[in-house]
Amino acid sequence: MRRRTFAASIGAAAMAATAVPGIANAKTSGRCEDAYTWRNAVVNGGGYVPGIVFNETEADLAYARTDIGGLYRWQEATQTWLPLLDWVGWDDWGWTGVVSVATDPVETNRVYAAVGTYTNDWDPSPGAVLYSDDRGATWGVAELPFKQGGNMPGRGMGERLAVDPADNAVVYLGTPNGNGLWRSGDHGRTWARVEAFPNAGNFVQDPGSDYSDDNQGVIWVEFDQAGRIFVGVADPADPLYVSEDRGQTWQPVPGAAAIGSVDGNKTIPKQAAIDHANGHLFIVTSWDPGPYNGAPASGKGGAIWRLDLATGDWADVTPSYSPVGKTPGFGGITVDRQRPGTLMAATQNNWYPDEILYRSRDSGATWETSWDYAFDANWSWPPERVDRFAMDASGSEWLSFGGVDDGPSYAVKHGWMIDALAIDPHNSDRIMWGTGATIWGTEQLTAWDGQGPLVGWDEEAGHQVPLPVEQFTVAVRVDGLEETAVQDIAALGGTLVTATGDLGGFVQDDLGRSGVQIRRPDWSSGRSVDFAALRPEIVVGSGDVHGDVDGHVGVSVDRGATWLTTKRLEGVAGGANGGTVAVSADGGVIVWTPGDGTTAPVFSSDLGQTWTPVDGLPAGAKVRADRVNPNRLYAFASGKFYASANGGLSFAETGASGLPPTGDVDFRAVPGKRGHLWLAGGNDPDAVDPLYGMWRSTDGGSSWKRIRDFEEADAVGFGKGRGRRGYPAIFASAKSGGQRGIWRSTDEGLSWQRVNDDAHQWAWTGKAVSGDPEVFGRVYIATNGRGLIYGDIAD
Repeated sequence: MRRRTFAASIGAAAMAATAVPGIANAKTSGRCEDAYTWRNAVVNGGGYVPGIVFNETEADLAYARTDIGGLYRWQEATQTWLPLLDWVGWDDWGWTGVVSVATDPVETNRVYAAVGTYTNDWDPSPGAVLYSDDRGATWGVAELPFKQGGNMPGRGMGERLAVDPADNAVVYLGTPNGNGLWRSGDHGRTWARVEAFPNAGNFVQDPGSDYSDDNQGVIWVEFDQAGRIFVGVADPADPLYVSEDRGQTWQPVPGAAAIGSVDGNKTIPKQAAIDHANGHLFIVTSWDPGPYNGAPASGKGGAIWRLDLATGDWADVTPSYSPVGKTPGFGGITVDRQRPGTLMAATQNNWYPDEILYRSRDSGATWETSWDYAFDANWSWPPERVDRFAMDASGSEWLSFGGVDDGPSYAVKHGWMIDALAIDPHNSDRIMWGTGATIWGTEQLTAWDGQGPLVGWDEEAGHQVPLPVEQFTVAVRVDGLEETAVQDIAALGGTLVTATGDLGGFVQDDLGRSGVQIRRPDWSSGRSVDFAALRPEIVVGSGDVHGDVDGHVGVSVDRGATWLTTKRLEGVAGGANGGTVAVSADGGVIVWTPGDGTTAPVFSSDLGQTWTPVDGLPAGAKVRADRVNPNRLYAFASGKFYASANGGLSFAETGASGLPPTGDVDFRAVPGKRGHLWLAGGNDPDAVDPLYGMWRSTDGGSSWKRIRDFEEADAVGFGKGRGRRGYPAIFASAKSGGQRGIWRSTDEGLSWQRVNDDAHQWAWTGKAVSGDPEVFGRVYIATNGRGLIYGDIAD
């Protein structure tokens, strides 16, 4: 295990960039002449929040962890979340996957994060534990000799990190894949395996999958007031251990094997919570580590168990009633510290019609549900649904995902993948829970307790009836937490269009609001966006679609306000990758490259209603349009560059040489400059002659000149130039003189300056970067989990 320190300021919502020392290159500089402020284009959430942890001793101190977007701290004064890991750089991008967080109950300024995104070869780096003595303002790094899975199955289980309240220098970490239980005795600076701990777990979801084949390992650690340490393990036959001597020796808890199965399905202890006042340890189990799968084919998928810590007696306190008949398994569990005996639990992936939140005020003896069905005398389907609370999606209207209420299945749901579930230990009225898209919360939770049952029986009518309920409100509590994975950017000037993973995309005229979500066609993930340079009201995009009805390409003729559905291309399955799309400068021709890897590009001259194969391009070719000449389009594939002189109907090789033959490559055409192109990418270390960097052409791709300033480059884009007639500003996500960053040139690439700083790196930024055609200096940066970042000159 190696230990490093990184004392970098956290990324505030709007913080001026600090100067950093210059680097060794005559034409690049680490010092930008303009200080920058950095903000998010607001979407509000947009990704999975698998953990929310309140500090047990200090009020209003809470942290939220995400699977790919870093760690956040709650700011009570503004009711917003503050990002804490924006300092994570390109090489350490895996540290933005946070598998667990622990906040110290003794010295409350201390916080820990277990990080690492993938345990397979997608992430080449080992995991780490980040430690901070100032609530995340600065961090140290203790690297581990194994990987961790912040974006792997089981990432909502835990918490795997825990601070010993009897000696807060001691921190425990549960790990996957046979690595066992680890312990630090110096506030997270150094770590060693607890050799005495006897069970590293054995539960594997899918041994045949490179993604779901993890042994889920050691899942969580809890401390009772008697000083005992309880550890949950992914082993259905032996799921719970205890130490009564400060972790020196460990024994299986008697009777715990009972929690390892339900209705014939093997289960694991996903989460636990201790009611200290009543001496109860509660455990929720599930047949699946999550976060995706629903109920098993037969029987229940999980249970809730209660262990009496004084007597050792076990009780199955699983709710006896569910509106859907059986539970798919449980995700989150939380206890109310102010009201002993009160606890809540959430189902895990009850896809139809909604997740169920359960609440008990008698230590699990009885439960109430967050909603229920009320059937008529004929048991007609669908039944009426009765809810304890109303969902307020204000500011995140996209949470409907373009749908409408369909009987009991509401467009805006309680959520799905609910593993993060936390009642504020200092305020019984406040609860927050995370979903696959947002955080919900309320400060009216105890209103539930005065409502009574949701459904009654009408003796005269002989059937169920909904009972009057004074609902309270649950609203979005995710402001400041941005977790989209941005795939592409189109800056029209006054309007920003983005393609995003999982959400399709967004059209924003106001970067402080999420704007219009692109759901037509029915994209699951957006892949690319473009607009007609001479007619910017015409916008096109491509994305993955759910079925085989809608086409992969979307078209708007009103700057993205509304979207037309295009025809699906025969032979390209609905589930295929959406590929890339381009539109000619006058909007007359759309050229689309399907992302299935086998279908050659096609063009349409009728806004996507018919498609015709393009002549002269191979499958997978990336196409861009000249920003001045409607007849000129360009394409790149496997080191070869192509050009079209007839509006994209056919292409021919330009004969250019010296471009990267392998690796990810992107190129962009310069606004207002006929035939000017910039290309970035490469980087296949296994290639015979790997090339990686940036090139430019001023003759439509016939010849290229390498930009020697950059040894690596991945994305390039353009914005308003300095002065009325100046060459557009060029922005790049690149590496110069060993320094990764976002670079800007205002003199046609003769010199470059880094505009970001070490406190604002946002991990991997290689997908897309763009300037703004109307705002000099503004740069838009696509991140893989921190949303769309944009920077403006500070003054």
